[in-house]
Amino acid sequence: MPGERVDPLGHVRGDDDPACDVFLTGTVFLDIIFTGLDSAPVRGTESWARGMGSSPGGVANMATALARLGLHTSLAAAFGDDHYGDYCRDALEQGEGIDLSLSRTIPGWHSPVTVSMAYEGERTMVSHGHEAPPPEDPGNTVPAGPPRARAAVASLVPGRRERWIADAASRGARIFADVGWDETGRWDLAALPGLELCEAFLPNAEEAMRYTRTDCPRAAARALAERVPVAVVTLGAEGAYAVDGGTGETAEVPAIEVEALDPTGAGDVFMAGFVTGTLAGWPLADRLAFAGLTAALSVQEFGGSLSAPGWSEVAAWWQRVQGCADQDPQALARYRFLGELLPASCRPWPLQRAVPTIGFRRSA
Repeated sequence: MPGERVDPLGHVRGDDDPACDVFLTGTVFLDIIFTGLDSAPVRGTESWARGMGSSPGGVANMATALARLGLHTSLAAAFGDDHYGDYCRDALEQGEGIDLSLSRTIPGWHSPVTVSMAYEGERTMVSHGHEAPPPEDPGNTVPAGPPRARAAVASLVPGRRERWIADAASRGARIFADVGWDETGRWDLAALPGLELCEAFLPNAEEAMRYTRTDCPRAAARALAERVPVAVVTLGAEGAYAVDGGTGETAEVPAIEVEALDPTGAGDVFMAGFVTGTLAGWPLADRLAFAGLTAALSVQEFGGSLSAPGWSEVAAWWQRVQGCADQDPQALARYRFLGELLPASCRPWPLQRAVPTIGFRRSA
């Protein structure tokens, strides 16, 4: 559903800029999403879904979200030489315009698959996959090295140092990172290799509080801002809170109330929105607001990369809320910075839901 092309970085681009705006690497899954379930599947019974869709998932969720917001995106990932791999590669490269020149196709490797069932605003997932054969240098998951880029997005793992992060930073990339659940249970910031290279660190509230040994997400953000230039803590239904460690500036933006159908990929879309605003030079509060808006728009549709909004979706939302008589003028004012960016034409509201896309055919 890519919308009308908007370049949010048009005003900052120059002749000597890198061709790549954002680089990222990780595992691409084929996501198969069943929708329209009235309840969770019950053991021993057969459940029928009223809808189904498919799309590249995993790291492809964030790559797609970045590309749909107009950023030149490069993805290094492994693809199987099966139908699933062909479909995912084609959807990302041809459908979304994502640069896959640093990706590799592995003969005989089965592409990872996730089946997601969405119901009652939640999701249940079953995944299958095997680790991709490592490159010749196991310590370097991007053997050719990351491209020169404005930014790079990383997911930090306790105790695992990714050499490409330091390489990207040394070439001028601004590093944005999130983190997953610490399976070791230690929650030690010192055990996150690469954190010292980050410009922004974006954990959720639970992760932030555990890493900082605090009982308040806002206190956790302030503690993290002593370790990274910008700390952003996502608060779920409450929005997000951020601290600029250099200036001491803080910002908090409430979440936008929407009908949530499927939260898959919302965190990736939030990151993409925050990266976009940062590279565009927006104030901290505007970056938070835009990230929260794009994440809210994404949960109104099913799937991860299927639901990532483009600028026409943002414009459709803005046009609609301005025409609603019950809107709080102060709340609306929070998003007036979008006015100069949005395309003149936009999709009608309500948005069209994701449609089934599955169906594989190997090209000749």
